[in-house]
Parts: sequence; structure tokens; C-alpha cells
Amino acid sequence: MQNDESGHDHDQGLQHDLAIMEKRADRRQLLKWMAGASLVPLVGCGPESASDGLLTQGAEDELLACTRIPEEMAGPYPGDGSNGANALLLAGIHRSDIRTSIGGATGVARGVPLTLTLTLVNRAACAPLAGYAIYVWQCERAGLYSMYSPGVQYENFLRGVQVTNAQGKVTFTSIFPGCYPGRWPHIHFEVYPSLASISNFRNKIATSQLAFARAPCQQVYTATGYQQSAANLRPLSIERDLVFADGYANQLATTTGNNTTGYTSTLQFAI
Repeated sequence: MQNDESGHDHDQGLQHDLAIMEKRADRRQLLKWMAGASLVPLVGCGPESASDGLLTQGAEDELLACTRIPEEMAGPYPGDGSNGANALLLAGIHRSDIRTSIGGATGVARGVPLTLTLTLVNRAACAPLAGYAIYVWQCERAGLYSMYSPGVQYENFLRGVQVTNAQGKVTFTSIFPGCYPGRWPHIHFEVYPSLASISNFRNKIATSQLAFARAPCQQVYTATGYQQSAANLRPLSIERDLVFADGYANQLATTTGNNTTGYTSTLQFAI
């Protein structure tokens, strides 16, 4: 079974992907330079602090959270109609709990519970963006993608859409994703201008991925059903991942919790 990502955005082709990668590398080099630990002096921001005017960790985090999130490749399993199956046409795809299949399919994704909250902001003013539709999709605990992977190709769990509220937030109830060969643990998402626009993937205005830190992944992967994910994670490094190798500072989710009660992951990102 081939379960690694090809790295191609199927709707626009290789040249488009290469252009994105080149621009992304330049942008992330600038971001690293701007937000590296205690390297950026604050200019015109009032009295100097005890750190001699250098950015505090909190200020660096805010800078990252208000910097446009890198455009990433959707990969081979988007389920948005750009590569075959289109989950966005299913009745019930607008939902917060994405653990079950819909539209006549009955499968349930088993695993350690995960509550995922994404906050969408405008990069110009770092102000919340309300009324945007965010589509998320991910693999299950064994690294399989519904609608594509053998054994779950007739399921559509771990896919769903929510609309940002006045605070720019959406929240999904899911499971902690597994780890498959060659890819760091992650969740995909696309942003659409409205719920009415999700039926056509060409309407999306951003495509990206969020990453998880190694520590929570290692902890989760001691749970039942994640044994293969634990083995797959062991030789991997986020710094060598095909998506995150050029930087992941503003794509790394903040994750807390435990295997008994579940985990909470949050990420603020800008478009």
C-alpha cells in the first residue's frame, strides 16, 4: 500500500508546486531572521524593557501567529474534488465532530480524543476573520485516509467543515492522527471564503498543514492502536519532513493533555 504523500497539489501541477516551495523558502528564511530567539530589536515601540528592547518570547509568538501561514501542497488525499472523491458535496460535512462517517457510510475513527481549535486572522491587522469556512482532514491512528486508503476507501470520517465565529475560531472533535512512513504527524486544512463556496476546490483561498511537537506524539503513540505510528515516528525528524523542512514556526500547534482524557491542540494562523 502506498500511503506516503506525493507532494503534488493535484489541481495546479508541478510547476505551481515548485513556485510555492521557492517562495515559501524565501518567506520562512525572513521569518526565522525576524523571530529568532531574542534577535529582533523593537523599533518605535515605547520604552525599552529589561531585555534591552529585544522581542520577548510572547512577542515572538504573536508575530508568528499573525504572519501569513505558508501555502502547502494538499497531497494526494484531499477529498475536495481535486483528486477524485469530494467529501465537500456530502450532506452533513458541515460539522464539528468528525470522528464518524456520513452520507450512508457507518465507519468510526478510533483513537485518543483530540479537540482542535483553529483561529483565523487577517495578517494585516491580526484581527479575527468571521464567516470563513475551514475544511480539515487527517489520517486515522494507523495512518490511513478515508476515501482513499485500502480498507477505508468507502468511509469519509476525519473530514469536516466549520465556519469561523466572531473570534475567528472553529473547533473540531477528532482523534490524534497517526504517523505514516515518511511524513511527520500533521493535519491538513483549506480555507474558503464562505460555506456556500466549498463545493468547488477552486474557490479555496489557502491550503496548509499544522504540525505536532514530538513529545505529545510519543505520548499518544503508547496508546492502543498506535503501535505502528510509534515505529514510524521513531526515525523521523520534523526538520527533514517534505513539508516542514523549510520551517514550521507558525504551523506548530500548541498541544496539552493526556491519553486518558484526551488532548487539546490550538493554532492561530493568518491569511
